[in-house]
Amino acid sequence: MRTKSILTEARQIETAVTLIQLGARLQVLESETDLSYERLLRLYKEVSGKSPSKGQLPFSTDWFMTWQPNIHASLFLNIHEYLNKAAELEDIDIVIKAYRLYLEQIQAQGLEPLLSITRAWRLVKFIDNGMLTMTRCSKCGGHFVTHPHEIAKHFVCGLCNPPARAGKGKNAGGLHIH
Repeated sequence: MRTKSILTEARQIETAVTLIQLGARLQVLESETDLSYERLLRLYKEVSGKSPSKGQLPFSTDWFMTWQPNIHASLFLNIHEYLNKAAELEDIDIVIKAYRLYLEQIQAQGLEPLLSITRAWRLVKFIDNGMLTMTRCSKCGGHFVTHPHEIAKHFVCGLCNPPARAGKGKNAGGLHIH
């Protein structure tokens, strides 16, 4: 039995509204609620004031492996993993709470969030399906998003070993998650 089916209709509407407010794509709402497509479409337009974006969701794991997105994804996933262990919440509520905490941390550092709620949701799906995992950095001990076949013993994260171009952009660095 899927977790979403035990949510009441009112609770599903509340979840859908929260996801829309956070900028989730329509496909996320369809996946996480039992509400009809037509109902979700009306709700989306009512809450956001516009039609939902068209097109497919990002499906590649590659985005999460690039330097800055990896740091942001890793911050989110560390928060998500902590909440998953510490809180008795539905899966989607853990994603929402972790995403809000991620935004709080990023904004406290004066940075722009690189991770959208849709990518954060997709990241959790990739982890659940074994397409991505968390690997401990051999230098700082932090846990970072990696491919499952990463050699954990010698893994060094993007904070400990930033690429040569790091520090060139206006939002480079600045995020400290050790």
